[in-house]
Amino acid sequence: MNTPISRRTFLKGSMAATGLTIAVSITPFGFKLLHAQDKGKEALAAFKPSAWMEITPDNQVTIYVGNSEMGQGILTALPMIIADELDADWERVQVRQGGALEAFKNPILHFQLTVASASVRGFYEPLRNMGAAGRAMLIQAAAQTWKVPENECVAGMNKVKHAKSGQELTYGQVCLTAAKLAMPEKPVLKTESQFTYMGKPMPRVDIPEKVSGKGVFGFDVDLPGLHYAVIARPPAYGAKPVSHDEKAAMAVKGVKKVIPMPMGIGVCAETIEAALAGRGALKAQWGPGVIPEMDNAYVEKSLMEDLDKAAAVVRNEGDVKATLAKASKKLSATYFVPYIAHATMEPMNCTAHVQQDRCDLWVPTQGQTVAQIVAGKVAGIPPENVTVHTTFLGCGLGRRARPDFIAEAVIASKALGQPVKLVWTREEDFKYDAFRAATAQRIEAGLDDQGRMTAWSQEVVCPSILKDIAPQVVKNGIDFYSLWGLADYPGSQHNNNIMYEIPHFYVDFLISQLPIPVCPWRSVQNAPNAFVIECFMDEMAHLAGKDPLKFRLELLQNKKRATRVLETVAEKAGWGKQMPKGRGLGIAQHSCFGTYVAQVADVSVGSDGKIKVNRVVAAVDCGPVVNPDPLVAQVEGAITMALSTALKEEIMFAKGGVASSNFDDYDVIRMSEVPDIEVHVIKSNDKIGGIGEPGVPPTAPAVANAVFNAVGARVRRIPLTPRRVLAAMKS
Repeated sequence: MNTPISRRTFLKGSMAATGLTIAVSITPFGFKLLHAQDKGKEALAAFKPSAWMEITPDNQVTIYVGNSEMGQGILTALPMIIADELDADWERVQVRQGGALEAFKNPILHFQLTVASASVRGFYEPLRNMGAAGRAMLIQAAAQTWKVPENECVAGMNKVKHAKSGQELTYGQVCLTAAKLAMPEKPVLKTESQFTYMGKPMPRVDIPEKVSGKGVFGFDVDLPGLHYAVIARPPAYGAKPVSHDEKAAMAVKGVKKVIPMPMGIGVCAETIEAALAGRGALKAQWGPGVIPEMDNAYVEKSLMEDLDKAAAVVRNEGDVKATLAKASKKLSATYFVPYIAHATMEPMNCTAHVQQDRCDLWVPTQGQTVAQIVAGKVAGIPPENVTVHTTFLGCGLGRRARPDFIAEAVIASKALGQPVKLVWTREEDFKYDAFRAATAQRIEAGLDDQGRMTAWSQEVVCPSILKDIAPQVVKNGIDFYSLWGLADYPGSQHNNNIMYEIPHFYVDFLISQLPIPVCPWRSVQNAPNAFVIECFMDEMAHLAGKDPLKFRLELLQNKKRATRVLETVAEKAGWGKQMPKGRGLGIAQHSCFGTYVAQVADVSVGSDGKIKVNRVVAAVDCGPVVNPDPLVAQVEGAITMALSTALKEEIMFAKGGVASSNFDDYDVIRMSEVPDIEVHVIKSNDKIGGIGEPGVPPTAPAVANAVFNAVGARVRRIPLTPRRVLAAMKS
């Protein structure tokens, strides 16, 4: 799926020297569009080698970031890359949230989209080239000014110096001359030893605004004439409205309009209180859903029964059937992972203002390109006439790449003819989430007489993640997003590099037809698939009578990065040491988004089946590191989230819809339950990988494997509740 993009093509494609630089400035009072003419005539005279950066005569470097900041530190990491190669003075750098522009489309994703841990790994090389090109042009401009050879000039801290004469000019003094020069074909990049910022801890630029309360999230947006919209939604999947009292809703003071919506009935009002009261007055009645009897038992039974149906063959290497037939030992096991919610701290919301020939969106979104496409289609205007003002995101996790709430806001604004803020309540955020997909999987594997893995057969049932997002990508009944971590897209840069070296290997896949919507969740399906793979790998090691670490290493002899993280985490965690009764260590590894992670969990299990995670040790190989502190924080956060899903989280269904409604009936991990977490980052010059998500997948299997080593209980589904642990201990 990845189309190569040359450095030159990227630099040419992102040129903005003759256009207006547009950005969004986050202020305590909402958003102000900054056009070049707003800053005065001098702003038109600037060095703008790309839409990402500009240097003005006041010696100010401004870096614009098109990626969405949702706590991962991207507003700091990407500018660090440019600033380092540019040799900029960080004290003279200001960072601004960029708009929706072609130049901000990720080279890996081909959209302006903040998903798949692709921000740094996607832009690392292009932004390095961009900064280096800018540095070269500034040096050339200074050399021309002094009439000296370029190789006698050096850049540093927003200045160019001439070594022989001792003269120096600021970037501001030469920026207009540099703006007239041609961009170099192949700028010289720094070596690692020359880095000023990359690889060193840098404070996140978004933190001061957030802790002071000045940072603007979606809920903070305020505009003149702003109205509010909420939606009455069906209680069950596929339920249609039978009746509603529009007259009663319109009688509520402040209510302006009742609007049909694709998923319910919208109420627009002057205040959020009036909108909610109007929704209550609607007294909407709904028909039955498409599966009125659907509850959790129905969901699990449906997925399990689908394992026995004919499926699409995904991978078929060697002769699995014959090899299993002659195996010295073999084992079969079935696993189940339930639906879980995104449970973002900020519920979905979007402010839209549809006018005759344009639409403005103020939205916490992960997907600016998708937002433009969807809003343009709903508003009936070209996508390029949609301006996206990206706010801070109160958590994303993949949910904010789905544009359903954006479409609802645009529908409401178009119908009302006013700017409208569409708001979801916390309860709606749970009940109408697009969840992390549930999965049922069955594996059978065999060993030879030396205890070596010879064959692996895996059947997977899972809803399609892409069918609602990009149905054209689902071909021959196979959705590789649902298989991520088990089988990758043919031709992908990571294809066949995500599983163990097993000579006979088979995977098939069936799309579940349950009506429950799904979309990517932090790590997409890598986490559920890693839980199955890594737990079963431990089962096979036990069957072979081998240490689980050594068993894995035997199957990873040609995969140095996976081997490296396993060996590192084993050393740091004290793998193999004697543990007291009721306490055990569990190990797991996984690679995704170009990064390799291994973890060891230290777990105690009480006589009541309750699990206490004492410590989690992680080893990470993500290649070059840009900003080390947020990297560690991301892995710590990923492990904490993964522990929550491993021990507690599961969406409950009833009467054909979602029964869970808030944190009182959707349990998540508490601060007091978070264990000691150690993150060891391996120094690596291998290809750079992402970091926001890869810490999630190994956690749940490491904990489950530790439970087995503590009390001999093999639990093949999550969450690992005391009831399930006790049942496994008795079986």
